[in-house]
Amino acid sequence: MELAFSGLRVVEIADDPAGEYAGKLLADQGATVVKVEPIGGATSRRIGPWAHGTEDPDHSLNFWTYNTSKQSVVLADDDQGRAARAALIAEADIVLTTGRPVDLAAAGLDLEALCTQHSKLIALSISPFGLTGPWANYLSSDLVGLAAGGLLNSCGYDDHSIPPIRPGGNQGYMTAASFALCGVVLALIERQQTGRGQLVDVSMHESIAVTGELANPYWFYPKAVVKRQTCRHAQPSPTQSALFQCADGVWVYFALILADQFAWKALTSWMDEIGLVADLAEEAFDSLAYRQENFAHIQGLLEAFFMIQDSETVYRDGQKWGLPIGPLRAPEEVLRDEHLAARNFFVDVTMADGSTTTFPGAPYRFSNGYGDPHRPPMLGEHTEEVLAHD
Repeated sequence: MELAFSGLRVVEIADDPAGEYAGKLLADQGATVVKVEPIGGATSRRIGPWAHGTEDPDHSLNFWTYNTSKQSVVLADDDQGRAARAALIAEADIVLTTGRPVDLAAAGLDLEALCTQHSKLIALSISPFGLTGPWANYLSSDLVGLAAGGLLNSCGYDDHSIPPIRPGGNQGYMTAASFALCGVVLALIERQQTGRGQLVDVSMHESIAVTGELANPYWFYPKAVVKRQTCRHAQPSPTQSALFQCADGVWVYFALILADQFAWKALTSWMDEIGLVADLAEEAFDSLAYRQENFAHIQGLLEAFFMIQDSETVYRDGQKWGLPIGPLRAPEEVLRDEHLAARNFFVDVTMADGSTTTFPGAPYRFSNGYGDPHRPPMLGEHTEEVLAHD
């Protein structure tokens, strides 16, 4: 089937995970994404860990993660290289850039001028603080982005003598990439109607600031500041733990929302089935106020309830009763997850040397077809081919 972005041509001039991941999402779903790299390669090629212990630009697992399905073109930063880059942009539907305004200026990239020169071009800029404003040329990172955007305040543990904890996986950059994909899709839809492209200015700072989960509504309405809590939603006041250890030593996550009468009845019926409902079946516990007053008692019974069962039984039975519950997985365990296996989420990709490497598949599926990742390009692999074509 034709993929969502088939037929689109993208020139990617990106050197951070936000831009590279946005380009990957387009490339995996059918767009021809030409990644323009400097001599020596993008910064991401010099970040480990390294496949097979080979420390060179073509074996960076960091680069592989964010650059599947793309083409690599190496251009020098001189008049000839910039002329070749301009020719690529002239044929593109989208030019994707990262970097601050000062960085774009130094690279000779004026996005507004490019949109004026090429009326159908969509210029997608992903930068730390946007292209305008007093912070536009400030430096940033994933940690700085999460902190300045407020999200880091909700990440960490009950023990507030420990500083906030930055989550793994470049979540700040990934948030910006998600907003960028939404923005460019909207720009493509508008171009279908008007025939004109536009500049899409995505700020990582702003993307994170509106992704504060409960922190935003709590501040906007009751003016309350949430406090981070271990493995559960940040709240203005401490809540009970949602982690429970099972008989096999595995921890499961189960967040009991006391106000949900269905969940309460399902839980107590489940506990009654194995003979551990105790006094929770009494009529007094039908009252939300009473449950709230006695939540420590409920929590103690839950700890005993989970401790006498193994995690697999808890997972299966909890799902059967319609309760959101699941075991905590280590990264290596996720690779063996039966649900992901049944969904064919992980895919084997044939690399340049003929070997195969397992990659995560598409993070979403479309009814009209979706693409799997293809191997990341070797440095400069497509330079001659692409420049000869253009």
